[in-house]
Amino acid sequence: MNQIAQPVVEIRNLAKSYRRGDQIVPVLTNITFDIAAGDYVALMGPSGSGKSTLLNLIAGIDKPDSGILRVGGIDITALGEAELANWRSRNVGFIFQFYNLMPVLTAFENVELPLLLTDLPARERADHVNAALSMVGLSDRMEHFPSELSGGQQQRVAIARAIITDPTILVADEPTGDLDRVAAEDVLKMLDQLNRELGKTIIMVTHDPHSAAKARTVQHLDKGELRQA
Repeated sequence: MNQIAQPVVEIRNLAKSYRRGDQIVPVLTNITFDIAAGDYVALMGPSGSGKSTLLNLIAGIDKPDSGILRVGGIDITALGEAELANWRSRNVGFIFQFYNLMPVLTAFENVELPLLLTDLPARERADHVNAALSMVGLSDRMEHFPSELSGGQQQRVAIARAIITDPTILVADEPTGDLDRVAAEDVLKMLDQLNRELGKTIIMVTHDPHSAAKARTVQHLDKGELRQA
């Protein structure tokens, strides 16, 4: 009998609210679902539906009010701030809408940043960075600064930075939202390649049906709750 693989992300009865003045505003209510290792999940929903909040909870950027959230078998809600920061650096690769590159660093240096938190010697770090930039087609741009790169190229640098530590999950928040159609299609192809060829687990927030169609699984949120498509 084949053993069923444990989900890489397990979410049970997750809830999150924020305080606005004297009001408590619920953002997520009773969220329950699993994400299998190697899946490519799109989180869709209108503005204010809670999809970015859910992504931040999965990535350990924020903490839920209640519920269970395990990533790679670890209950990240039980980690202290220092433990959580260390966990994020090793297990989560981030891809943001506006790239979040350091403007004073070259493409090479931006991609190398996460490796500076590891014990890898400089030569091995360089080998990893060269391989990551080659994978995203930017070997000839590694000494360029972000201001010298197009939006699509900057996002490809961000993808190289996200995968450099071989994280458990990649989280992408509207990764094509600031790109023109051609550059957006290139980024979507790259994410698809990372998922299908390298088996990367990707969780992407998007409002774009075309982007969501590239995913293997789509979860719809509305007013903080999961809805059937």
